Amino acid sequence: MPAFPDFALTVLERLLSWRPRSLRPPGAGRLSHLRWLYAPKADAVGFALRTTAAAILSLILAMWMELDDPQWAPMTVWIVAQGSRGESLSKARWRLVGTAIGAISAVALVAAFPQAPWLFFPAIGIWIGLCCGVATLVRNFRSYALVLSGYTCAIIALDAVRSPNDVFMIAMSRSTYIVLGIACESLIAGLLSHNLADTARRNIREKLLTALTSTSHAIADLLAGNEEAFVRSRALFGTILTINDQIEFSEIEMGPHGHEGDHARAALATVSVLLSRGLGMTARLRALGTAHPGFTETSLLVRTFLQGLPPRLKQDEDLPAVLADLRALRGVCRQQIVNALTEESNGRHPPDSPEIQALLDGRILHSALEELLAELQQALEEFDASHRVIRGDRFHFRLKSHRDLEEAAHNGIRAAVAITSAGLIWEVTAWPSGLAFIIMVGLTCGLFATRENPVLATMNFLLGAVWAVGVSFVLVVLILPRPADFEILAACLALPMIAGGLATRNPATAGAAASYTLFLSNLIGPSNQGRLNEIAYFNSSLSLLASIGFSVLIFRIVLPFSSKAERLRMRERNLHDLHHLASALPIPQTRDWIGLNTDRFARLIRHAGPTPTPTIEAYLQGTLSVMTIGLNIIRVRTVLARDQLPLQARRPLLLVLRRMAQLTGKHGRTARAARTAVASLRAIEAREPNIGARIELTRAIAYLLVISNELDANAVFLDTSRSYRPQPPA
Repeated sequence: MPAFPDFALTVLERLLSWRPRSLRPPGAGRLSHLRWLYAPKADAVGFALRTTAAAILSLILAMWMELDDPQWAPMTVWIVAQGSRGESLSKARWRLVGTAIGAISAVALVAAFPQAPWLFFPAIGIWIGLCCGVATLVRNFRSYALVLSGYTCAIIALDAVRSPNDVFMIAMSRSTYIVLGIACESLIAGLLSHNLADTARRNIREKLLTALTSTSHAIADLLAGNEEAFVRSRALFGTILTINDQIEFSEIEMGPHGHEGDHARAALATVSVLLSRGLGMTARLRALGTAHPGFTETSLLVRTFLQGLPPRLKQDEDLPAVLADLRALRGVCRQQIVNALTEESNGRHPPDSPEIQALLDGRILHSALEELLAELQQALEEFDASHRVIRGDRFHFRLKSHRDLEEAAHNGIRAAVAITSAGLIWEVTAWPSGLAFIIMVGLTCGLFATRENPVLATMNFLLGAVWAVGVSFVLVVLILPRPADFEILAACLALPMIAGGLATRNPATAGAAASYTLFLSNLIGPSNQGRLNEIAYFNSSLSLLASIGFSVLIFRIVLPFSSKAERLRMRERNLHDLHHLASALPIPQTRDWIGLNTDRFARLIRHAGPTPTPTIEAYLQGTLSVMTIGLNIIRVRTVLARDQLPLQARRPLLLVLRRMAQLTGKHGRTARAARTAVASLRAIEAREPNIGARIELTRAIAYLLVISNELDANAVFLDTSRSYRPQPPA
C-alpha cells in the first residue's frame, strides 16, 4: 500500500508533463512540472479566476434565457479570453466579424442545396478550404476571423440539416451564444482591468528597450571583433516580429490614442536594419581590416557609448542627452572623413599610392559607422515618440509580411478534403453522432489549418480533449446528476475550469489546455430540463475524440507539412525577390524589404527550436545574407538616383545591378562584377576633384564591398542552378 501514492503521483506527473524525462532540467523535483498548478503565478491565477467567472456567468445566463445549447456561451468565453486585454478585445471583435460572415454563408449554402447532400458537403468543404487558404495570408486575429467564418458556417449549416427551414433561426441562436460569451468575458475582464492605457504604453516601452539593449550589446561586441556575439543576436529577429504583432493589441488597450504604435513599429524596423548593418560592418572589417588609427579611436568611442546605453535609456529624462552624444559621435565620424579628404588633397601622395588607398579605407569604415549611428539615432527617436502623444502627428508605419501561396493552397485543400471525407463517412455509416463528428472535424481543421506545423498542434489538442473527457466523465456520471440549482452547478464547474485556466497560462500545457477548456462545458451538456445521460455522454465523447483523431490523420496524410519544403520555398522566393530588387520601379522601400525578410527569418527560428541544426543555421545565415545584400542594393540604387556621381562611375554600378537582376549564383559572375566595380570606383574616386561626388563614391564603394563579400561567403545558398544542400561543418 505505501507504494500506491508514489505510483499515482508518477502517473499524474507523466500525464500532465508533455516532455520526456530526458528533457527535464537537471535537479528538477518529482512534481516540478506541476508547479503551474500548485504554485501558479499571480497573473495566471487572475486569468483563471476571471475567465472561470465569465464562463460560468455566461452559462447561467444562457440557461436562464432557456437557449437550446447553452454550453456554446462558455466555450466562446474560453476561446476569446487571452493573456492581455488588448488581445481579448481584438479577438472578440474579429470573432463577431467571423460569426456574421459564417452565419450568412450557412444560410446561403442551405438555401442553395436543399436535399442535395453531395452538392452540400463539397460546397461546405470548398468554403472552409477557401477561408483557411486566405487566412494563411493574413496575420493576427484577422486570420482567426476567416477560419471562424468557415467552421461557423459548418456548425450552423449542419445543425440545420434536419430542419432546413429553420436555418435562419439556428444562425441567430448561434450568434446569440457568441455575443453572450463575448459580453460576459468583456464585462468581467473590464471590471478587473485598470490603467490600461498607461500599462500598454509601459509594455511597449519595455519591449522596445529589450530590443534596443540586445542590439546595442551585439554591435558593441561586433566592433570589438567578437563576431559570435552577432550570431547569437540573430534570434532577436523572432522577438522583433512577436513584439510587432503585440503592438496592435497594445494600441487597442490604449483606446483613443495617437500614433505611438506606428512609431514603435518603425523603431523595431530600424532595429532590424541595425542588425543588418552590423553584418555589413563585419563584411567591411573583414575586407579592410581595422588597422586604421583614426577608426580604432572612433570605434572605441562608439563601443563605450553603446555599452553604457541600456541603463541610460531606462530614464526618459536622459534621452535628450543620449541623442546629443549620438549626434556628437556622428560628428566625429564626419570629421574623420573630412580629415582624410584633406590629407588626400594636400598632394603629398600620388592618387594610386597605398597611403591614399589606406585613407580611402578609413573613410569607407567611418562612412559605414556614421550610417549605422544614424540608424540608431532614428531608432531612438522613434522609441521616444512611441510612449508619448505628439499633437498633430500623422505618422503611419506597417511592416510587410511574407506570404506563401503554396502553403495557403495546401491548407485550403487539406481542410476541404477533411470536411468532404467526414461527410462521406457519415453518409456511408449513418452514424447517429455523425453530424457532431463533422462539426468537430470542421472546427479542428479551421483552428489548426493555418498553423505552420498543424500535426504537432493537433496532437496537443487531442491530449487536451482526452483530459476534458476524463474530467467531464467524473462530473456527468458522479456529480452533476444531483445538483438542481445554478449555484451548485457553478460550484461543480469552478475548480475544473480554474485548473484549465492555470494550464492555459503555462507554456508547456497551453496547447492541451485550449482544447480542455473549450470542450469541457460541451461534453457536460448542461440544460434546464435535465442532465446528460450516460449513453449520450459516451456518444458525444466518442465523436469528439474520433473527430480530432481523424483531423490529425488528415494533417498527416493530405499534403503534410514539411519544414524542408517550406525552407526551400522561402529560399526560392528570397532569391526571386533579390533579383526583382535590382530592377523594380520605383525603388523598393527599405521597410518592405526588412518586413519580408524579418518574417522569413522568424519562421526559420521558430522551426529551429532551442538547438538549431547545421541545416537551419545555414538557412539562417543565407536568409540574413540575402537581407543584407538587398539593403545594400537599395542603397546603391538610391546613390544612383541622387545623380551626383560622375558618368564613368555610373557604368560599373549599373553593370552590377544588371548582373544582380539576372543572378544565378553560378560561376560567381555577380561577385566578380562587384569587385571589379570596387576597383574602378576606387580609381575614379582618387582622381575626382568634386568633394560631394567623392563622398557619394565612398558610400557606393562601402555598399559594394558588403555585396561582394556576402555573394562570395554565401555562394552555395545563392546558386539558383541547383538545389540547396548545406555542407556539414568540417
